[in-house]
Amino acid sequence: MRRFRNRLILIGIALVAILTGGTLGFILIEGYPPFDAFYMTMITVSTVGYAEVHPLSHAGRVFNSFLIFFGVTIMLLAVGGMTQAIIELELNQYFGKRRNRKMIDKLNDHYIVCGFGRVGRGAAAELQRAGAPFLVVDKNEDRVEWAMKSGMLAVLADATNDETLRDSGVLRAKGLIATLSSDADNLFVILSAKALKPSLLVSARIATEETERKMRLAGADYVFAPYDMTGYRMAQVMLKPHVFQFIDFTTKNLGLDVGMEQVRVPASSEFVSKSLEEMQLRRELGVIVLAIRKSDGRMLFNPPADAEIHGGDFLIVMGESANLQRLEQMLAEVRA
Repeated sequence: MRRFRNRLILIGIALVAILTGGTLGFILIEGYPPFDAFYMTMITVSTVGYAEVHPLSHAGRVFNSFLIFFGVTIMLLAVGGMTQAIIELELNQYFGKRRNRKMIDKLNDHYIVCGFGRVGRGAAAELQRAGAPFLVVDKNEDRVEWAMKSGMLAVLADATNDETLRDSGVLRAKGLIATLSSDADNLFVILSAKALKPSLLVSARIATEETERKMRLAGADYVFAPYDMTGYRMAQVMLKPHVFQFIDFTTKNLGLDVGMEQVRVPASSEFVSKSLEEMQLRRELGVIVLAIRKSDGRMLFNPPADAEIHGGDFLIVMGESANLQRLEQMLAEVRA
């Protein structure tokens, strides 16, 4: 789209330049009134074949000969350029939509990011960094173009429309992130998404605290107020700078290849019913178990060494990325 706009601008500049030059030439050489000079330039470069507005002198005819040559050339180039740009735009949109449609149809257990504003960009960037499949939906053309240039799959559509959610694969999606500009739009998206798929995991951005209860009633699993969170973090960095720095290291990988992850324990894993002491995760992998989220929803913080894990539990662990991947592979191994 930007290339199309640039081409239009260049064509417009060329046309304005030839019309301005022709008008000034007839005024200076033949002494035409400004409108007559402009009209003479128009009928010359457009090749309509009208008679001369006023009889031309020899110098005027020489000037008009150059005007015909350059003016007609520019007009032909302008028409050709416009035609080519329109055809390219139509073809790009057609094939681009088909390519996007095929990629969206292949998505499964993906996330839908509704809105690509400041909060939406941050959420999409984190999903991209984690390698998770996701789709950006926004009705602003510039934002969609921005997302696509960043290597993301994005569509130009209204996320509050049920048909848009269906086309985005909401029935196959794992979660939805609502970061539209207004709380009303986010609320509408949540209601629509939960009506289509009640089990969908939904997180929403809110602008005011009063909206949080309504978002949760609509079905939002997690609700975030960016401004409140920013204020809290700004205060925490003053009160506990080292704690804040440690959290940044583990969540943003600032200078360390260390992160926190949740790892599910399959029911078929060979480590089911074993204790953390038996697994020896810290010694074998250098991974620290911070908490165990039990299958019934209970959260066991700083679990003791004799704590047993069972199928359906989630281990909240911290360690180097490679070791976390090895842990996930170990837990996926089926017991004999």
